[in-house]
Amino acid sequence: MANPWEEISLSDYENHMKLDSVMQLQIMNQMMKGQFNEYSVNSVMILGIAGGNGLEHINKNKLKKVYGIDINKEYLTAVKERYSDISNILECVQLNLIEETNKLPRAELLIANLLIEYIGYDCFQKAVEQVQPKYVSCIIQINVDDSWVSNSPYIHVFDILDKVHRQMEETLLIQTLKDIGYKLIMQKENLLPNGKKLVQLDFEH
Repeated sequence: MANPWEEISLSDYENHMKLDSVMQLQIMNQMMKGQFNEYSVNSVMILGIAGGNGLEHINKNKLKKVYGIDINKEYLTAVKERYSDISNILECVQLNLIEETNKLPRAELLIANLLIEYIGYDCFQKAVEQVQPKYVSCIIQINVDDSWVSNSPYIHVFDILDKVHRQMEETLLIQTLKDIGYKLIMQKENLLPNGKKLVQLDFEH
């Protein structure tokens, strides 16, 4: 069965995410700037890279390798085209994380933003064990109301995600990583215009 994320166009996804009423693309971009620059590492892996939002903050003098992982081949093609200036360190890999976790390479920093909602805690735990990073930085969306997709002209594009989306809880994610030796070292949140919030949780092994 095809993963719903293979059917959502990048333009629909990004146009929804950057609406003034949603603001996730813009806020996450700034949060990613912090993720990339917070830790002294040589390699970083971004799970669910989508269109590469935030990659302009990559410091080419600091990082020797950047892995972009996604299930959608068209997203990865867009990333390579948009960020050709870091092509010497950027490697895009098409993977279905639920089925192919064991194919992930190693990296010192693992970033997973708005991704764990779609693969689940157990699969994410397996991914972390495979990649063996020193640091893990996650951004999850916490919903104040019952709806997890913000209202927009694109809202029905995301209907197919209902079958794979899970509601996130900070405590469960913290425990999931604690079970494999990662301790929480930083937690912060950004409120969105629609009452939802993005919560960043960083861990160290």
